[in-house]
Amino acid sequence: MPDDTRYWGEQMRSVAAREDMDAFLSIHDHFAPRLKRYLLGHGVSSAHADDLVQEAMLRVWRNAASFDPARATLSTWLFRIARNLQIDAHRREACRETETVFAEAGDDWASDEDAVSPDAYADHVGLDRAIRELPAGQARLIRMSYLEARSHSEIAAELGMPLGSVKSTLRRAFARLKAGLGAAP
Repeated sequence: MPDDTRYWGEQMRSVAAREDMDAFLSIHDHFAPRLKRYLLGHGVSSAHADDLVQEAMLRVWRNAASFDPARATLSTWLFRIARNLQIDAHRREACRETETVFAEAGDDWASDEDAVSPDAYADHVGLDRAIRELPAGQARLIRMSYLEARSHSEIAAELGMPLGSVKSTLRRAFARLKAGLGAAP
């Protein structure tokens, strides 16, 4: 199977124009193992990576007409879909874990420190402290992106910032946050 950008663009156009199942299966067979390796490299379990790859391929099939070879190669588009799905799944899981901690703690969790596990409480306090130590703009973007689960596009629109600026600021903020948490006792 050729690893040629033009070839894969043509295959994708066939999927979009004619719902060409052979072209789609060719794309799937070539890219699915690569997407799985990529996700495994980001720490995703094998079973979860399989689910994310399946969802990514389903999105490729459903949204074939939105693929624009002038904006990105097929591989770039596919890997971005998979990465976005992984980020969304991670955010949902983090949100569920937070809800579980507070649900187990009961209504008066703040006044009853024994209700929340010491490790969960320490993690929350450490994260909150590390976020407060960031510059105000970076802290705001971290809160919006990770704690409020807003997309980068939503943040850019709300703050009137270019999307690229939101992404680069979040990368820098995340690096500082990670360094701050690593330095914590």
